[in-house]
Amino acid sequence: MSILSPHGGARMTGLIRRWIERLFLAFKKDPRARRFNWPTKEDITLLPPFAALELDGIVEVAAPGDAQRAYREIMAESVVGFDTESKPTFVKGEVSTGPHVAQFATLDRAYVFMLHDRECLRVAGKLIGSKTLKKVGFGLSGDLRQVRNQLGVEPGEVLDLESLFAERGYGRGVGVKVGVAIALKRRFSKSRKASTSNWKQRRLTDKQILYAANDAFAAIRVFHALTTAR
Repeated sequence: MSILSPHGGARMTGLIRRWIERLFLAFKKDPRARRFNWPTKEDITLLPPFAALELDGIVEVAAPGDAQRAYREIMAESVVGFDTESKPTFVKGEVSTGPHVAQFATLDRAYVFMLHDRECLRVAGKLIGSKTLKKVGFGLSGDLRQVRNQLGVEPGEVLDLESLFAERGYGRGVGVKVGVAIALKRRFSKSRKASTSNWKQRRLTDKQILYAANDAFAAIRVFHALTTAR
């Protein structure tokens, strides 16, 4: 039967329509992955796990002496991973009082600052405001807004890693999971339970400390991979 016949034309139109529908559904499922060649969720699940820091590679900064030692060690670096955590708000109109935790990471260690301590707060603010220490992280716009509003600090030398991915053709909005998958070919796991936990409490759980530290650690690892790749 000729495709130019009425029946053939209808058949071809139906095939084209179904092909377009399948393409549309695939794009709708993960549009940015299709457009910018992001790995899909299914792709990421097949990757080996990210080599996250364990507790022995994390420094909990909760007292003045801790803060001063951490400041000296962090300022010895030229660039560190950076992120903050805040107690989530669940009521409409409720204003966050965060950040309550600030974390910085080198290529082999992370420092988690408890901002309820005045000296830890002061030192963390000094690090965030430093114009000689580069801070890199994912999705930092909200963090920086809270830093300005609540800490009264103007962040200095902060780089949101999505800009590096945008320069490489991946578009805007690359987060830590996709960033780790692209740059490191690893699967980064995030606990929703930890992310929505009470970051304002004076004593964090081990799971919270691991979550906070590895957000910053993943950022510095990704930055290093992107900027040293040949």
